[in-house]
Amino acid sequence: MSTNFRDRAIAEVQKAIAADHNKEYQKAFDLYMSSMELWVKALKWEKNKALKATMQEKMATYLDRAEKLKQFLQSEADNNTNGGKGLMGANGSSAGGKSKGSADDDDNKKLRNALSGAILQERPNVRWEDIAGLEAAKETLKEAVVLPIKFPSLFQGKRQAWKGILLYGPPGTGKSYLAKAVATEANSTFFSISSSDLVSKWMGESERLVKLLFSMARENKPSVIFIDEIDALCGPRGEGESEASRRIKTEILVQMDGVGNDSKGILVLGATNIPWQLDAAIRRRFQRRVHIGLPDTNGRARMFRLAIGDTDTALQASDYNTLAAKSDGFSGSDISNVVQHALMRPVRKILQATHFKAVIKDGNRMLTPCSPGDPEKIEMTYDDVKSDELLAPDVALQDFEVALDDSHPTVSKDDIEKQVDWTNEFGSEGA
Repeated sequence: MSTNFRDRAIAEVQKAIAADHNKEYQKAFDLYMSSMELWVKALKWEKNKALKATMQEKMATYLDRAEKLKQFLQSEADNNTNGGKGLMGANGSSAGGKSKGSADDDDNKKLRNALSGAILQERPNVRWEDIAGLEAAKETLKEAVVLPIKFPSLFQGKRQAWKGILLYGPPGTGKSYLAKAVATEANSTFFSISSSDLVSKWMGESERLVKLLFSMARENKPSVIFIDEIDALCGPRGEGESEASRRIKTEILVQMDGVGNDSKGILVLGATNIPWQLDAAIRRRFQRRVHIGLPDTNGRARMFRLAIGDTDTALQASDYNTLAAKSDGFSGSDISNVVQHALMRPVRKILQATHFKAVIKDGNRMLTPCSPGDPEKIEMTYDDVKSDELLAPDVALQDFEVALDDSHPTVSKDDIEKQVDWTNEFGSEGA
């Protein structure tokens, strides 16, 4: 299998070199990049370590040449726009206009500045204990991020930390929240990336952004690269796929394989709601694929507690179990919305109240909404109440039950079935 891919890769590279010598630079660039896909596949199947190392060196050389061609083609396009002309030598030098080294430095500086915003400077302050359930997912992330940094001696020889973890599942189940916990708990540089951060309208710039992202991660390791909605970048290959999309995927594959670079100390953490839309080669690069499903009854009860936090309520301990039982099929995001709806009901009561009554709270006289039939009622609206005298009604179980009645799960049964089928074939449970 590896021989077949290797032979095809060599043939493609030979075509690229020939086009390069003939100064057909666009054709050469396209051939170098298409050969990378074949090299990546050959590398995956190759068992001989010495041959594998040689292949990686060759790939690094061809990638470097492709990078020079990319830069030249872009500068040539700019020169043509400005009425100038450019010529390129085998070492990547160009004539006419701004010097290549200066232009490259400026371009790299701009791209670095664009990516620097993806580095989290402040921790999100989300702890493992702030996440209800998902124990298997948390353990996997601790294995991949926390333990290798704290106990590097554990990961020697054949025992190596995970390099790629995919979190997948329905929307609103906590994938991004888990990533925030990683950013908080791990003593590492955290890059939070979305597809829009890496997609550029300029030819070749997206691949450069990907390469630069991994370069910055290596400079600042230990590091975690979190790519949210990775399916938007790495969808399946097909006839309708654009050349730019194919090149981005190839660059991501090459970088995740660590071709020509030491990728130790770097974790790529991906998240997606639709894992079946991932390219098969990208899917294989994620050694661990963890299903983040809907919470069970205990998980939902804890989610209600966490979402309510320190807000005053009239709920009893048993009420959380009641709410959990009534919210089957709700995601963590759905439960947060229900809680927000319930917490706003006392505010609506204040806005709609036509009568208030006086009560004593902590030795102070306060005014709280009451029914028109209350014997202690005072006819007034919230406009008549001083700000320091208003006492909001406690949030009661009934408020949550009304909020639940007004809400519906956002995850469909069809979506759940698709997630389960994909887990059975490719993934593992994270609950």
